[in-house]
Amino acid sequence: MQIIKLDATESTNTYLKELSAKKELQDFTIITTENQTLGRGQLNSKWESENGKNLAISVLKKDIDISIDRLYLMNVCVSLSILDSLNQLNIPNLKVKWPNDILSGNFKIGGILIENIISGSKIKRSIIGFGLNVNQTEFKNAPNASSLKTIMGHNFNLDSVFYAIIENLHQQLSRPILTFENELYKKYHSQLFKIGVKSTFIIKKEELIEGVIEGVSKNGKLKVQIENGSLQEFGLKEIQLQY
Repeated sequence: MQIIKLDATESTNTYLKELSAKKELQDFTIITTENQTLGRGQLNSKWESENGKNLAISVLKKDIDISIDRLYLMNVCVSLSILDSLNQLNIPNLKVKWPNDILSGNFKIGGILIENIISGSKIKRSIIGFGLNVNQTEFKNAPNASSLKTIMGHNFNLDSVFYAIIENLHQQLSRPILTFENELYKKYHSQLFKIGVKSTFIIKKEELIEGVIEGVSKNGKLKVQIENGSLQEFGLKEIQLQY
C-alpha cells in the first residue's frame, strides 16, 4: 500500500488515472487530499468541498478480474466498507442511496465514483473515488448535504477518519469478493435507503411515478415495483428517487 497525500488537486481520481498512465503503480495506491477543487460525482455533478474540512480519497485496485455483468459488485463492496467505518465512529442512521450516495438519515454525507479499466469482458482495474463531508458545516448549493461534525456536534480528526476508511476498504477488497457476492448483496440491501418503502420517482427526467424499491440487480440496476404492479429495472440515467 502506497499513500500519496496532496496539498490540493482538482480531482484525486483524475490525478490517480494520470499517474497510473505514466508509471506502473502498486496495488492499493492511494491519493488523498483535504482540498479537492473540482471533485466530481456521477453524471459529472460537482462535489462542493471546503478547503481543509473534508476528505477526498482515490484508490487503485488492481487484478480484479470480474466480468462486466458484475460491475456493480465493486460499488457494493466500497459502500459497505464506508458504512462499516462510519459505524465505528458512531454516525447514526447510515444508509446507502442507490447508486452511490452515503446518507445519515436523509442527509448526504458522502459519495462514491468508481471508474473501471476494462479488457475484453473483464474489469481489470478500478479507480475507487470517495468524498466525505467531515468538518464542513455550510453547503451553499447542496440542500440535502450534511457532515459528520453537523450530525455529531464536534470536530473529527481527518487522519483518523481516513485510516478507518482505508483499513476497512483494504480488508474488504483483499478477499475474493465474487465468492461472497450473495452475502454482500444481502448486507447491502439491508442498508439500502428507502427499500420496501413507497416512494416517488422521476423517470425519463419528466414523468412522476410511485413505487417501491425492491433491491438492486447484480448488473447494478434499481429494481422498482411500480404502481401497476410490474417489477421494472432502471439504469442510472433512467430514474431519480425524490426525497
